[in-house]
Amino acid sequence: MKKTLMVAALSGVFATAAHAQSSVTLYGLIDAGLTYTNNQGGQHNFKMTSGSVNGSRWGLRGAEDLGGGLKAIFTLENGFSIANGTLGQGGREFGRQAFVGLSSTQYGAVTLGRQYDSVVDYLGPLALTGTQYGGTQFAHPFDNDNLDNSFRINNSVKYQSANYAGFKFGAQYGFSNQAAGFSNNRAYSVGASYNYGPLNVAAAYLQLNNSVTGAGAAAALSNSGGAVAGDNTFVAGLQRTFGAGLNYAFGPATVGFVFTQTKLENASGISGGAISATNGVGIGNYARFNNYELNGRYALTPALSLAGEFTYTDARLDGVKPKFEQVGLQTAYSLSKRTDVYLQGEYVHASDLGGTGLGAPITGVGMSSTPNQVSATVGIRHRF
Repeated sequence: MKKTLMVAALSGVFATAAHAQSSVTLYGLIDAGLTYTNNQGGQHNFKMTSGSVNGSRWGLRGAEDLGGGLKAIFTLENGFSIANGTLGQGGREFGRQAFVGLSSTQYGAVTLGRQYDSVVDYLGPLALTGTQYGGTQFAHPFDNDNLDNSFRINNSVKYQSANYAGFKFGAQYGFSNQAAGFSNNRAYSVGASYNYGPLNVAAAYLQLNNSVTGAGAAAALSNSGGAVAGDNTFVAGLQRTFGAGLNYAFGPATVGFVFTQTKLENASGISGGAISATNGVGIGNYARFNNYELNGRYALTPALSLAGEFTYTDARLDGVKPKFEQVGLQTAYSLSKRTDVYLQGEYVHASDLGGTGLGAPITGVGMSSTPNQVSATVGIRHRF
């Protein structure tokens, strides 16, 4: 009888230990607000918005300890609109992230699935559009550099290193998944960051290869099952984005600067963000966007923060040289560790638009019919 009780007790201990080695976490963020825009396609608008700062999402994150510092990991993350309950990211069930892989405390992690690119991973945290201090509506015009994560990379294999005394690096490759076109709609990216006390620096590069069919603004990606499909920002045969940035903390204050450049070849239109490639707006065979962002944030108290950014964008579109000046301000107050309320506003002025048909764009709001646009949002965020 004593042996039976001992075996039962030991079995319970081992079962508890085995259970403790694996974990699955349900998490999420809900961002809802009311937004006023003075000119959206020629009309003022007052509407409910979802994700004005951070996209609403819920997800499952899991890990299994395999021993020796090695873990099996996975993430499944869904994006949705809190305003109407619909799926985000083109109706995908787990459109924000969906990957599985192995992680080592010594060597880093290798994951496979739908994932963020290296520009988002390494440079995004230094720009206000990539953080909780500005988010979606602080994105650079049309989110041309993807710092706001407008698209993810499908069919991708990603490596992210461990943290080596503040230095981290990574690389990613997204397969075209097309038997007769290995490079048709593939993507790859690399990035690195370094943290030393109050100083953070980062740099990253992203390239998208897309074979394009059709002509003019009616062109579309010819491989819809490739690395970037359905949520791509531009319709172009080739996109190259690179950038670098830094920020420095002075007690409760942080200031930073980010530069990015996006170049497009065989370009025919803007398919995401403010306008569609089918509405007659062409951007020419070659296009370029240079973005210069100066940003800062300050914690007035542990609960109250202020943040602001100024971005100057110098573009080249089919021989025209438009320029965009963008100012964004935000204040947020934490009601608890998981809930805060915020007020933020944006102003964009566009100039030298020529015959492009463009106006002033604010990401997540739309594009104005004039060279100026103003938007303001009051909202609430809850994390779980």
